[in-house]
Amino acid sequence: MKVARHNQILTLLEQTQSLSTDELAVSLSVSKETVRRDLSALQLQGKIQRSHGRARLIRRDRHGNESPFQTRLKSHYAHKSDIARHALAWIEEGMTIALDASSTCWLLARQLPDISITLFTNSHLACVELSKREQVRLISSGGELQREFGYYVNPALLSQLRPLDIDLFIFSCEGVDSQGVMWDSSDHNASYKSLLLKRASQSLLLLDKSKFNRSSEVRIGTVDEVTHLISDLQAEPAL
Repeated sequence: MKVARHNQILTLLEQTQSLSTDELAVSLSVSKETVRRDLSALQLQGKIQRSHGRARLIRRDRHGNESPFQTRLKSHYAHKSDIARHALAWIEEGMTIALDASSTCWLLARQLPDISITLFTNSHLACVELSKREQVRLISSGGELQREFGYYVNPALLSQLRPLDIDLFIFSCEGVDSQGVMWDSSDHNASYKSLLLKRASQSLLLLDKSKFNRSSEVRIGTVDEVTHLISDLQAEPAL
């Protein structure tokens, strides 16, 4: 049923430039929440792009065979890079930092100076970038590499984290809905973020404006659990 509905969405988007969530819900005779979940899944697969409540098909002949990570990276690139730059102010020498595998955190890793910190991450691409920093003590979550998405899945994550006192967890998410619930489209990513959110002394949520009032497949937690939010919105929602 879900696969058939996804194919219907792709067919509808193939026939038009873009469609809103409301338009898709009417066309498919399903709820808007169902459409949002479907669009989140298709976005993660790198098949569509979403902006301002509308979705459009990614034309492969124009963009090439991109991974979902590359697609996410291109979405609001300048805003994400600026958000990552502001997050650097939270990082000090001697800290133990945890990063997720989001495109915004990868941009943060690229801007991170070579300072004496311990950094833990499940992001393969962040590991590649941070391997160039000689003073950074880099710890990868390891496990099975999900190449398409650029992150590792490790069932032994909890035991890995036991000896680490995480001072700051920096992460992003698929969306934050109107009730302040944070969402992700992957069980593995959501579990990783939920666990680090509980274990870290402080947390920093990096969120570009396209992520607000959006939900996805798996609940991470609520923004009330986050220490601070950095966003490109002129007026940030209160945590």
